[in-house]
Amino acid sequence: MSRGLWLVLTTALAFVAAIGGVGVGRLVWPGAAPPGAALHRLLHDRIHLDRMQGARIEALERHYAARREALEAEMRSDNARLAWAIKAEHGYGPRVAAAVNASHMAMGALQRETLAHVFAMRQVLRPDQAASFDAAIADKLTDPAR
Repeated sequence: MSRGLWLVLTTALAFVAAIGGVGVGRLVWPGAAPPGAALHRLLHDRIHLDRMQGARIEALERHYAARREALEAEMRSDNARLAWAIKAEHGYGPRVAAAVNASHMAMGALQRETLAHVFAMRQVLRPDQAASFDAAIADKLTDPAR
């Protein structure tokens, strides 16, 4: 086996192993907070929404949760197609490349959907609340532990 093919195969297998490791980790240690839990806590515990704001935020959260679940399902399907392509091609061939591209598209869609959700929630807030919200978002995005 040539060195280049060996490198590509090793890289692809490492990627699949990493995905599997994340899955096993989630099964073994399921106690992690769900996505958006910190933001939910901020909105409901520190910003003190009024009843109308709370209702609007809850509706936005329900919509986002459904959309996020659909995109995460798409990413799981993309990972399954990637695994199949790796098994079929044993290297970085056209099917592997297509599966990787599809996975990146789904990840990008999830990121765009998340940002749209964040901005939609921000629109519900008063200016004084929005300032706290913005600071919390900036802190979360620049957290070195992230």
